[in-house]
Amino acid sequence: MSTIVYLVRHSKPFKEHLGIVNGDSNVLIDNMRRPLSVDGEKMAKEFSTNYEFDNINEVWSSGYSRCLGTAKYFGYNHNLKVNIDNRLGERIHGVINSYDEVPDNFEKNQLEDENYKLPNGESQKEVGNRMYNALVDIIDRNKNKKVVIISHATSIIFLLKKLGCNIIFNEDYSYNNNVFFNGIPNYLETFKLEFDNDNGLINIKNIKI
Repeated sequence: MSTIVYLVRHSKPFKEHLGIVNGDSNVLIDNMRRPLSVDGEKMAKEFSTNYEFDNINEVWSSGYSRCLGTAKYFGYNHNLKVNIDNRLGERIHGVINSYDEVPDNFEKNQLEDENYKLPNGESQKEVGNRMYNALVDIIDRNKNKKVVIISHATSIIFLLKKLGCNIIFNEDYSYNNNVFFNGIPNYLETFKLEFDNDNGLINIKNIKI
């Protein structure tokens, strides 16, 4: 027997994130509250009914509105409560006033250097650790069951790194030398992870729905 975890990026939000973050607490709150767009709502509603998610046991979500807006359809369509864990939230960029102030190659540097971060921001290592701790707690509640986790692209990527995946920036994602994804996770991108009873990762697939 094994535990199945579906790591799902949230659906399409109301507007693209401008990258204005976290030096201004009001901007951070706005980012957290950004809802799904009309298209994003439709996408999430249809997506959540796919047969791949039959017999899921729990739904977990970041506390960000765009994740909760995605998770609610899984809850409704599968008659499940949506559980919130703030450890599943987006990577905090740090103190910047606009996206123009983000250093060149910021995303690449974060992927290649686990300790690289901006002032008051989070590193790959920090995000990966909190995501992993949340994941282990969720798995321990759901041994030999199926769980959906709704989170954010960067946080998911850093968790995959923590789990031992080799990720080349904007290129291949591999585990045990098997390539399972290429590129940047799109809205509702889904990774199916299988864990043994000791919480060891057995296999990972990119599910195309």
